[in-house]
Amino acid sequence: MSDRIIDKAAAELAADIREGRLTSVEVTTAFLDRIDAVDGTVGAFLHVDREGALAAAREADAAVAAGESVSPLAGVPIAVKDVVVTKGLPTTAASKILEGWIPPYDATIVERVKAARMPILGKTNLDEFAMGSSTEFSAYGRTANPWDTGRIPGGSGGGSAAAVAAKMAPLAIGTDTGGSIRQPSAVTGTFGAKPTYGSNSRYGVIAFSSSLDTPGPVSRNALDAALLHEVISGHDPRDSTAVDAPVPPVAEAARLGATGDLSGVTLGVVTELTAGSDAAEPGVVEAYRAGIDQLVKLGAQIREVSCPSFVHALAAYYLIAPAEASSNLARYDGVRYGLRAGDDGERGLEEVMSLTREVGFGPEVKRRILLGTYALSAGYIDRFYGQAQKVRTLVKRDFEAAFEQVDALVSPTTPFTAFKFGEHSEDLYRMYLADLYTVPANLYGGPGVSVPVGLAEGLPVGFQVMGPVMGDDIAYRVAAALESTQEPLLADTAPEIEGK
Repeated sequence: MSDRIIDKAAAELAADIREGRLTSVEVTTAFLDRIDAVDGTVGAFLHVDREGALAAAREADAAVAAGESVSPLAGVPIAVKDVVVTKGLPTTAASKILEGWIPPYDATIVERVKAARMPILGKTNLDEFAMGSSTEFSAYGRTANPWDTGRIPGGSGGGSAAAVAAKMAPLAIGTDTGGSIRQPSAVTGTFGAKPTYGSNSRYGVIAFSSSLDTPGPVSRNALDAALLHEVISGHDPRDSTAVDAPVPPVAEAARLGATGDLSGVTLGVVTELTAGSDAAEPGVVEAYRAGIDQLVKLGAQIREVSCPSFVHALAAYYLIAPAEASSNLARYDGVRYGLRAGDDGERGLEEVMSLTREVGFGPEVKRRILLGTYALSAGYIDRFYGQAQKVRTLVKRDFEAAFEQVDALVSPTTPFTAFKFGEHSEDLYRMYLADLYTVPANLYGGPGVSVPVGLAEGLPVGFQVMGPVMGDDIAYRVAAALESTQEPLLADTAPEIEGK
């Protein structure tokens, strides 16, 4: 195993900093240098804050040297998805309509990262306003998958996943609306978690679909993700949808899972998400089934459960999410902040607004605004949006019924491995199928994590574990147990991208 700083997991780096073997400045510098070396090829970052990150690292070192009580991740640097507001740093949501915007405040989760004395390396790329499954829909260029730079890193949070996979950051923050943390993690060989909806704050997270958006961690392993999960989670009175409940003990659960003992745990295989369906690639099916076999060897009991409404979940999601997006994005009007186009003194307000949105929004955002506006229009709201909400209720009931029988549900994270750039750009149905296995957890509101479960034709495959609402700990325990049976995908044998 290499002794390079960038090869170490976040928990190991934190221990090195606390015990004086490394300084936060040394660690942060190593990752900033890595960004300089390889991000020209990967394109994971939209903005790098070298000066700010090193200043925060010096403060972390001073706190450790003074013997202050510090967080378990103090001094460990982190990357933040550019849909999360950061005071004094550009926040664009990868859209031209917010180009150059410097927020005057921090999102709650950023406040918590700073309070934990974690230097912020910079802001990562995404599909515009988090709408996409490939990070090809950014206004500022696409991000490449470090495993094969001709392939997508997933989306919308491809930048965060690629930054971790390429060892440009030990940790990252993403957001998950229909799978935007878990799906990129699956195709880049990283660990990604969508916490229970409302268990961490959306305050300062630029809204896509307010009833679905969930910030969460991206990391190299379950324990690192769990430690970050505990840093950023907790009740926030500024978020009206926040859950006022204790943060589940996910770090303890990850450590327990790493012992490899799942005795007494019952896992449900959802009939309607059977990996042998036509949607899933054979290699994904094979890796998923191998993962199931490993869980059985660790003592888990497997039970097949039926969740009939899951077959309608993707369709319901693509009505609910665009409907909420059409409402949330109405604020970008060229009047209050952001881009303004066509304001030559001759045009009226409505024309300026129209020109601004025409220039400022990309094709996928426009597509979803149109779809959502149509679904909410008079004469169609009951037929489309109303029906989708009924399906959402059925999805929740299916989850609740399943969790009366089992402790957690398992499935592949995504039906296929990373596809080539442009392969599905015109085949939107195929693109949207990337979220087939992830959207049910968003409609339900419970946690879901993706853990690497091997390779298919040289590309990473993800294994998903879904838990009951506020049952994030069982999801981490199962994922960490499965992880203990796998060779780390991001070890020294992982593909290197220098020179490509």
